[in-house]
Amino acid sequence: MMNALQNMTFAHPWAFLLLLLIPAVVWWFKRQRHQRHPHLRMPTLAAVEHITSWRARLRALLPWLRGLALVAMVVALARPQLTLQEESITAEGIDIVLAIDLSSSMLAQDFKPNRLEASKQVAIDFVEKRPHDRISIVAFAGEAFTQCPLTTDHEIVRTFIGALACGALEDGTAIGQGLATAVNRVKESETASKIIILLTDGVNNAGYLPPDMAADIAKEFGIRVYTIGVGSEGEAITPVSKDRFGRYRYDIARVEIDEALLQQIATKTDGRYFRATNLEELQGIYDLIDQLEKTEIETTVIKRYQEKFRWFAMFAAFCLLLEMILRYTVLRAIP
Repeated sequence: MMNALQNMTFAHPWAFLLLLLIPAVVWWFKRQRHQRHPHLRMPTLAAVEHITSWRARLRALLPWLRGLALVAMVVALARPQLTLQEESITAEGIDIVLAIDLSSSMLAQDFKPNRLEASKQVAIDFVEKRPHDRISIVAFAGEAFTQCPLTTDHEIVRTFIGALACGALEDGTAIGQGLATAVNRVKESETASKIIILLTDGVNNAGYLPPDMAADIAKEFGIRVYTIGVGSEGEAITPVSKDRFGRYRYDIARVEIDEALLQQIATKTDGRYFRATNLEELQGIYDLIDQLEKTEIETTVIKRYQEKFRWFAMFAAFCLLLEMILRYTVLRAIP
């Protein structure tokens, strides 16, 4: 009901000026009533003041019925209309590849509960903010593979991000391989804007493709690369080996991130390099990238109107008809 009232408009709002005539109509009816009905002067009404009947009480409602009819007719003249809106959205989306490091060092506990889980949650939040973009997921460690191709089904994307886990790939950090795989996902896209967000916490030590060559390929295809180095300064509790059951052994180790390489990749592709030493900084980085890479959205609003004056006109006719029936039948007064 509240939504309907908020969407109600009037084609002829000037008709409400007729409501100013109501005081004059009330005065005229009172004058006519005094002229048409005889009066009997009595010294006191004490003997009859408690005498009343249902007809007398009901007769007092007749002027209200006529008043309601007048107000309803004025509203009908104003032509109330219910506004029905439709939005047609044309979005020029961006193709985005999230390249995420799955090396064992991503289990370091300087982020809570670890770097990988924190990175996954922030990536999921980023995906939810990009409803009109196609997004792909690339995972890399000592090798790289496509976890999810470009898609606008963000529920699937969030599911694949949640499924990322260390140990699925040969251990290591193949930054060049991960970047090249991400480039392959978007290089043939016809979208005007294509970006890669590459997140890692280490130094390139695996893979057959040098990172600078992968950056050259990205530049050749007009792909902008944002690089993110994840890890606290100094030392962190991180996996250093595995026991005979395949479980990681943790110890304090020095955090090593090749910031010069990540800066070089970002600069070469007109992107930017960021360093996140805690969860709040990582969230801020993704928020900044979200602001830098805005999707162009064109919205066309189509308005349709549904006439509602008939209901008020019918209500006015009903009130007048009821008033006439009561006045000239059960409430008829004989002077």
